[in-house]
Amino acid sequence: MTQIQFNLDIDVLKESVMNSNIDAVVKSSIVLVLNEIMEKERDDYLKAAAYERSSERRDYRNGYYERELVISNGKISLRVPRTREGGFSPSVFEKFARVDQALILSMLEMVVNGVSTRKVTNIVEQLCGESMSKSFVSSLTEKLDPIVNKWASRPLNVHYFPYLYADAMYIKVREHHKVVSKAVYIMTAMNEAKKREVIGLKIDHVESFESWQSFFQDLKSRGLQSPRLVISDAHAGLKKAIEREFIGTSWQRCTVHFKRNFIEKLPKKDMGQVIADMRRIYQSISPKEATKYKDEFNSRYEGNPKIKKAIEILDEGFQDSIQYLNEPEEYQRNITSTNSLERLNQEIRRRERVIRIFPNTQSAFRLIGAFLMENENLELNKRKR
Repeated sequence: MTQIQFNLDIDVLKESVMNSNIDAVVKSSIVLVLNEIMEKERDDYLKAAAYERSSERRDYRNGYYERELVISNGKISLRVPRTREGGFSPSVFEKFARVDQALILSMLEMVVNGVSTRKVTNIVEQLCGESMSKSFVSSLTEKLDPIVNKWASRPLNVHYFPYLYADAMYIKVREHHKVVSKAVYIMTAMNEAKKREVIGLKIDHVESFESWQSFFQDLKSRGLQSPRLVISDAHAGLKKAIEREFIGTSWQRCTVHFKRNFIEKLPKKDMGQVIADMRRIYQSISPKEATKYKDEFNSRYEGNPKIKKAIEILDEGFQDSIQYLNEPEEYQRNITSTNSLERLNQEIRRRERVIRIFPNTQSAFRLIGAFLMENENLELNKRKR
């Protein structure tokens, strides 16, 4: 059985105990133990103790060097033994690497979940007693790049997604010493088992037909098949890109946005019955029934000049807003709007407000992508009963 002897610096430990500095006691004890372990490991590696003559000796001692190690309760300085030819490596740093890794992962998780780098450095300092610069925390996030890029380019031909949800939002980014607005394109999808996931993320200069078309082409190159229905708002460029890239796919105008547009054109007072009659249209179970209620609505209110503009909006977007009724009834409730995607956007916006201005486009893609990877199943597939 291996015997390890410790040469304790009693004066240091006594002073720490008398001053009730328990943290210092723990750190001092850890340093003594680890230094002694490394000394014994060097003896085992050399196959000879100090000043021992042995035919099995494989190398010679070559003094020590100082190295710091971050552990769960702070930073310690170790006296690391070395050999003349440099072949010896103590196991201490390998075993404690998981502590460093856990600390780094915790820091990354805080950043991804919307904690500012300044607050992260404060938290680490309180936990470990060591300060870390904001630039160091920011540089750690770069470790996410290969993970996020792999996720963002993963194959999409594993499942068929009959329903896609598309939306874009704007963020602020520094570019060429200026602050500019950039569009964040996000595509989510629902498979036939009603499970949803984020399948696409892109950051571009503006929301346009060309950008949406390029986004769809990239999704198709990853194996995405033409869906039965794409649900989105009424952006003209998005509609045109859907028609161009997904042949035979129907477009569902988000009913939440559509109803909101309708109500905005109504007078502010005494419109409760009008709104109730409009909503009755979207409680239908078939296109035929919805058309019937819509015709009744027009007959009832067409002579009212106060709601003429609202009726025009209803007539113009009616067919696009009831496409979900052509789908199987079991899916209809899930494909009327982009609400699930809007909730994701709100969470992104909450984190974006902490950062305010992304230092560059890659940092925006990195943090938004990491958040979507971490939260897509939690946010997209839960439903309050």
